[in-house]
Amino acid sequence: MRYTIHTPEGTRDRLFSECRERRQVQSALTRLFQCRGYAEVSTPEVEFYDLFLQSGNPMPQESMLKIIDRSGKIMVMRPDCTTPIARVAATKLKSVPLPQRLYYDQTVFRSGQEHKGGSSEIAQCGVELIGAAGQKADLEMIAMAVDALRACGVERFHIELGHVGFFRDLAGRMDMPSETVEQMRALIEGKNFAALNDLLEPYAGQGACAALKRLSRLFGGAEVLDEAETLAGGSSALNYLRRLYTELSAAGYGGYLRFDLGLVHQIDYYTGVVFRGYVEGAGDAVLSGGRYDKLVEAFGRTAPATGFAVDVDAVAGCLPLRELPKVGLLVHFERGELARAWKAVDDRAAGTCELSPCETLEQTLELAREKGADRVLVLDGDGERLVEV
Repeated sequence: MRYTIHTPEGTRDRLFSECRERRQVQSALTRLFQCRGYAEVSTPEVEFYDLFLQSGNPMPQESMLKIIDRSGKIMVMRPDCTTPIARVAATKLKSVPLPQRLYYDQTVFRSGQEHKGGSSEIAQCGVELIGAAGQKADLEMIAMAVDALRACGVERFHIELGHVGFFRDLAGRMDMPSETVEQMRALIEGKNFAALNDLLEPYAGQGACAALKRLSRLFGGAEVLDEAETLAGGSSALNYLRRLYTELSAAGYGGYLRFDLGLVHQIDYYTGVVFRGYVEGAGDAVLSGGRYDKLVEAFGRTAPATGFAVDVDAVAGCLPLRELPKVGLLVHFERGELARAWKAVDDRAAGTCELSPCETLEQTLELAREKGADRVLVLDGDGERLVEV
């Protein structure tokens, strides 16, 4: 009986152009990060589960891939890059002056919902600006996010900005149990309009209720800030977003920016501005980030921070399609001609010329026909000659 061998759920093989496009995105991002003064760090693929409990990371434990080590301790495959880097910044980089600009090119591992088609291994490139608070740091990070997607070569994209302080302000005006606030947060984040209206119905008489009902619909251009201000009254979070937008627009980034005041994801993780990047052709956000001022402190060092991560495969999947280079030439070489054969390959464009492993010229000609090559370069004691296929 024959069995079909599959890869584990949430994983897949990547072939040829997919590998090339992934490497193209990684190279573009790492070049940008290095040019902007960010230094690379790398953390283990396996971390102690307690690390994420200590950090207060709200990632559900069922989304983490767990391992039991020989001593019985629970380990997890790295589900997130920011938390381990916060650990490094608070411990191994404790003597390094702040701010610290760090970048990474790593894979994270997450257990998605069964049969939902999501990926369990996600290649990420990202940056963390640790030890910098305030408007200039947020401007740097949002501008970096725009430049990162531009550097990758995607054609149509935008960044959506939000601020967790706006939701917190509105929720703080409500006389509502904390469990209900969390339910409301999830419905706003998921843009579940009908369920949100039902949840808020008993609170209709409270002042912030109308704004909370509209929160999941408050996305679009700069006019969204005006509508939110009309609904909620004054808000320091809205004023801050407006100042950021003014500065970024003056620098030429305004055309890439939109707002989504319903961005309230992982509310206990982020502390200020949050943002996501969307590319035409991708089904979900390809970039996610924001300010997280309390995370490094969980490991013993007070340091405000902000950063973002790019989903490399999601971005690579949106690049314009390019054909694989065609092998136009095979090199058939006799004994003692290996050095000349390699030079012949290296002197030509990558992927357009290959060595033949065949022992006879007839076999090489047959191989050239199978590969679609139109010529064979023959190297022997008499010199070199081209043979048409």
